[in-house]
Order: sequence, then structure tokens, then C-alpha cells
Amino acid sequence: MNAYSLVVAGLLLGMGSLGDHVGYRRMFMSGLVVFGLASLWAAFSPSSLVLIITRAALGLGAAMMMPATLAIIREVFTDDKERSLAIGVWASIAVGGAAMGPVVGGILLEYFWWDSVFLINVPIVVLTLIASLWVVPKSTPTPTKKWDGYSSLLVMVGLIAAVSALKEAASPNTSWTYFWGSLGLAVLFLGWFTHRQLHGPYPMLNFAIFKKPLFSAGVITAFLSTVTLSGVEFAFTQQLQLVLEHSPIDAALVLLPLPVAALLAGPLSGYMMRYLPYQRLLVLALLLSLVGMLCFALLHDLGAWPRAGSLILLGCGLSAAMTTASYSVLEQAPVNQVGMVGSLEEISYELGGAMGVAIMGSVLPAIYSAQMLATANAMNLPSAADSLDEVRYLVSTLPAESGQHLLQPALEAFDQAFTTVSWSAVGIMLVALLIVWVLVLRAERQCPAP
Repeated sequence: MNAYSLVVAGLLLGMGSLGDHVGYRRMFMSGLVVFGLASLWAAFSPSSLVLIITRAALGLGAAMMMPATLAIIREVFTDDKERSLAIGVWASIAVGGAAMGPVVGGILLEYFWWDSVFLINVPIVVLTLIASLWVVPKSTPTPTKKWDGYSSLLVMVGLIAAVSALKEAASPNTSWTYFWGSLGLAVLFLGWFTHRQLHGPYPMLNFAIFKKPLFSAGVITAFLSTVTLSGVEFAFTQQLQLVLEHSPIDAALVLLPLPVAALLAGPLSGYMMRYLPYQRLLVLALLLSLVGMLCFALLHDLGAWPRAGSLILLGCGLSAAMTTASYSVLEQAPVNQVGMVGSLEEISYELGGAMGVAIMGSVLPAIYSAQMLATANAMNLPSAADSLDEVRYLVSTLPAESGQHLLQPALEAFDQAFTTVSWSAVGIMLVALLIVWVLVLRAERQCPAP
């Protein structure tokens, strides 16, 4: 699981910058080929080691493709109104696709063998390659723009170490030696990379772009929205399966309103940018996300319809926020640095996903253990404070009455932990709204909106 996200996070910035150098169409189609071949290889992996290697190869293909997608949109859609709608479609697929993943995975694993989760990529890659030859114009590379492979290596090691530290923090049995070692490595290499970008002759990353308030607002929105989405999904799927005892596919179907809403809201918010300045729409989208998250925190245990309604609001808000964030980032990008800028946004998504799981993955067991400690000690079953999974195993070995005395407080403890996670997500969205609001006001003071 970690091989893919670590490689993607590590290579995105270097691949985005390389796309500026060699051309976005070539980079995108090369990434497709790598992704398709790696998917085929993964489906027939003869061992765990080979599967890990193929997951890393999938990460390489994705890192080549993802920054190029936004760059291609910037090149193809020169009209502002058309581009805003195109970015809306792109963002709705990104958000809706991420949320739809558990649903598709659940269906595939219900009816097919596990290899199907990789094989499904192959026909999609083939169709996309054919379509790319037909509809994606050849882009003009910038060979005079030097590509700094040394800086790419520094940022790759730094980002891999940073994501690795986040994932270790979310592990049920965290190795703090590994965590601090990874974090120290991340600080060292990212600091080294930053120094080289500020003082080197051919900077790969232009830090001056962060001085633009709307660019920073877009990156922060992408990051914190993904933190919320990944963290809530991570905790909620456990709540559905461990407390409500849903099967994986049933749990995925409960989540379905969120991706469906996201798929519809992206293009709609792109269309609305024709009539409302995108920076103001960005604030409204975050406000809607906050309302959706607040409703979810209050209503998720009151039945199917209130829960579905809150997921719809959340999906609409997050999709609209990511659409306007993507538009904001692209609008602030210099023409010859679109790949680099696209990679920064994708890094925000990757780090946000890892951070969301790390935060919620740490809060959930911490609150559960604190709530269960007294019961576990009273029954002389210390492992019951570790996880609800462990409690369900222990219940199967105990007499019925004793098992019920253990299970009921465990369920209540997990509910309390999940409630804490939900309100933590509300806090994250509130922070995102306040920061972006301040940045938008600053941008409008610099250049008032029409």
C-alpha cells in the first residue's frame, strides 16, 4: 500500500518540471504506458516482493501523468469559460474517483479475484492512449529550460521521507525511532532542496509564486480538503464495518452519495465561474464543505437519510473547493511552469491524503484506548484497549454474558472516538475557510475583483 503513495509523492515535482522541459503530451502518454504495463505486471505478480515493485512502478506512471493533465487543460482550453468548465470536470473526477474507489473495489472483490483491481486499469489505459492520440495536441517543449535532476533527487528523498513519517505516525504500533528518523531525513533533504532552489542557477521550483495569495489559497484548499476527505473516509469505513457490522461492499455503498455529489458538483462549479469570481467561489465552496462536515458530525448516527444528506453536502463542497482551487493554481502559473505548478497541487493532494489518515488514524485509536482502559483493566483483559477488532476476537472466546459486558463499552468507546474524529474534521475545514478567506481578501485588496 505504501509503495505507490511514497513513489508518487516523491516523484511528482520532478516529473512536473520534466514535463515543462520535454512536453506535456509526451509526458502524459509515457506515463500512461508505464501505468498500463505496471498494472498488467501487478495482476500476475508471483510474490509479495514483485507486487511491491509493481506498485512502485504504478506510482512512477501516475507521477508522470498527473501534473501533465492540468498542463494539457491549460494548453487546450484557451477560453477562460471553457477552461473553468474543463477544470470542473477534472476536479469532479479526481474527488469523485477517489471516493468511488472503495465502491468499485468492493464490487470487484465481491465477484472477481483480487487481480481484477489491477486488470481494470488496462482497458482504461488503452482507451485513453487512443483518445490522446486523437484529441491531445502536441505540446511545445522548452528544451532551453534546464531540468535539474539533482534537485529532483533531493525533493524525491525528502518527500518520500515526509510521507513515510506521516504513515508511521498513523500505524497502530508506531516505531518512534523510525518516525523521528524519517522526519529528520525529510527536514534535511527538503532543506537542502530549498537552499538549492533559492541559490542555484536553474531553480526547479519558483518559491516566489507562493507570494501570490490566490495561488497559496488554491494549494492550501487542495491540501486541507484532501486531509478532511481521506481522514473522514478512513474513520467512517471502520465505523460502518466494526460498529455497524456492514460488509465492505455495503460500507462502500453507504459512502456512495459523496462521490456521486462530487461528480455532479465539479462541472457545475466550473460553470458558475462564468458568473462569479473564482476567488469568491472558493470561499463559498469551503463554507459549503464546512456546513456539510458539521451536518455529518451532528447527524451521521441519526439514520440513513440524514447521513446521506450530509454526505451529499460534503461531496458538493469538497468537489467545488477542489475545482476552484485547481483553477486558482493554474491561473497564477507562468505559461512555461504549468507542469511544475500542477505537480505542486498534486503533491498537496498526496500529502493531504497521508496527513488525513495520519491524523485520524492517530486520534481514533487514542480516544478509543483512553475510553476503554478502565474496562480492560477491570476485566483483566489489557489487549481490549488496543482496538475494537481485538475486542471482537476476545468476545468470541468469552462466555456470552462476559462478552457482552466487554463489547458494549467497546462500541461506545469507538463511537466516542469517531465523534472526536468528525469534530476534528470540522475544525480542519474551519481553519481552511479562515485562512483562504484572509488570502482572498488580501488578493482583492491588491487587485479588486470586477
